[in-house]
Amino acid sequence: MAYIIPCLSFFLCLILTPLVRYIAIRKDWIAYPRKERWHEKPTAMTGGIAIYLSMAVPLAFTADFSTILPHIIRSPDHIRLPSIEATAGIGMTLLFILGLLDDFIHIKPHTKLVGQILVASMVTFLGFRLHWFTSLTLDTIITIIWIVGITNAFNLIDNMDGLCAGIGAIAALYLGLLFIGDFQSPGNPDGAGLVAILLAGALIAFLFYNFNPASIFMGDCGSLMIGFTLSMLTLYYSESATAGKLSSCAVPIMILMIPVLDTTMVTLIRLLSGRKASVGGKDHTSHRLVLMGFSEKGAVLSLYGIGAVSGVAALFVSRTDTLTSPAVIIPLALSILLMGIYLAQIRVYPEKEFSLLRGRPYTPVLIELTYKRQIVLVLLDFCLIAFAYYLSYRLRFDDKAFPFYFKVFLHSLPAVIACKFVAFFTMGIYRGIWQYMSTNDVFVYLKASLLATLLSVATITFIYQFEDFLKGIFVIDWLLTTALLLGTRGSFRISIDTMKRKTLSGNTVFIYGAGRGGEILLREILNNGKHKIKPVGFIDDDPLKIGKKLMGYPILGDFGEVESLFEKYRISGMLISFNSRESRNIDALKRFCRINSLFLKWFFIDLEDVDIEDTRH
Repeated sequence: MAYIIPCLSFFLCLILTPLVRYIAIRKDWIAYPRKERWHEKPTAMTGGIAIYLSMAVPLAFTADFSTILPHIIRSPDHIRLPSIEATAGIGMTLLFILGLLDDFIHIKPHTKLVGQILVASMVTFLGFRLHWFTSLTLDTIITIIWIVGITNAFNLIDNMDGLCAGIGAIAALYLGLLFIGDFQSPGNPDGAGLVAILLAGALIAFLFYNFNPASIFMGDCGSLMIGFTLSMLTLYYSESATAGKLSSCAVPIMILMIPVLDTTMVTLIRLLSGRKASVGGKDHTSHRLVLMGFSEKGAVLSLYGIGAVSGVAALFVSRTDTLTSPAVIIPLALSILLMGIYLAQIRVYPEKEFSLLRGRPYTPVLIELTYKRQIVLVLLDFCLIAFAYYLSYRLRFDDKAFPFYFKVFLHSLPAVIACKFVAFFTMGIYRGIWQYMSTNDVFVYLKASLLATLLSVATITFIYQFEDFLKGIFVIDWLLTTALLLGTRGSFRISIDTMKRKTLSGNTVFIYGAGRGGEILLREILNNGKHKIKPVGFIDDDPLKIGKKLMGYPILGDFGEVESLFEKYRISGMLISFNSRESRNIDALKRFCRINSLFLKWFFIDLEDVDIEDTRH
């Protein structure tokens, strides 16, 4: 029976969704395209009805609603929390109704927020809390904020076909795995695993109709309910977490990483740009990935992948001790931070819409933070230095020896951080421009990392006489610090280069000449979007170059193959990248372009003298 009920939610949703879609079309419950929305065709809505019924029906037969009553009357006999199935069932019903009202009569944002706060307050009244803080007052307030925040986060990520349902299904599956012991225990009345698997089954079935191209949307009645249910499950995990305080805090955030990232980034950017956070728009994580060049499916699947990786990390953290967990939590947090920085730089709205305080546009403010003042890199390096030093100890010592050496790590960490920052500033790694990282910069980072390690060893020797320290620690630390420095800086360069390539648009062209001139021309095209040119590949007469790539673009063939290549790629023009005008193919190339109505342009770089004698002031 325990395994039949989750399957029931899957088959119920699989059957009910087309029925709800049929009724929605007949009743004109249609989401029509709007300027601030992503979809471009009328689509049936209120698919959340099918998701809700697929969960509510099984819960009606399995939930023990009698456990709610002692908490309402505050009976002194009650000790345990009420049934999570009953609490989740009541809460998701209330938010389903709230979302349904919003779908049909479009209630005001503040009214919807009040309703969410009331439901969240009910949950905390019944005894569910995050248990992140010792202060009951603070913990209660943060719990209410968490429930309301996650509920709205899933409402916000319901912006592209299959995104909200897919991310919700992934999170529910991981939560189900966390609770699998409870789910299989016949004597346990709190079926958090059951609720999680019920939700996962319903959402997987809904994806058959909601994945791109979607034939039905879930609407607010679905997204609010999903967000609330997942927030309830994370509360239950925090309540029952056995791996310690770090696990109870980190695991819920890691499992819900995508909605947390999207909501945080969108809210901050909208507030910085003077836009209302509650107003819809095309500035979400998924939209930015599409602007980078991903297809809609590609963007959604990429976020699925990030959610899955973060979920695996959460499972690891839930089953390990507090001393080991940072080895997973910190790299994931840094990766998500870097991803947020990359995506935040993509311009979504016209520059005139980014009106900040003092009339300063958003984009220059971001550049000032990440380029001129290098604040982000300094803060990032602070985390990298501490993490590399910690991971050195974690890798060097086993579980028995690590607790002793962890104290050594804590005592020496401030000195190591200070030494490394002195070395970094001395070597000038913050004077470079990370967008244009070059080979010379790599050597600077290598020297800075080596100097930082040597300075750390000298300082530790002077302060502690190297007692309780091992030389191997600093060798591992040097390797990790160097790898993290180069990796983060290189990721900036790779990310920017990838965005430039994927967002390149305009007339498709062949570049004739895959030499030095071709490389310079390609860099100019990539760095200057105003040319409106999109290279397909190179043409070159050197047979040794054919089949290879130059800066990621293929060398397709020689001039003799240009006609067949034109038939295949249907380009709009040709660019000549070499300076010599004596090529025997130039006349033939001109005839080819004239016959096929292609434009032909010649790229030159030259330095000319300027007459300064007649300069006037």
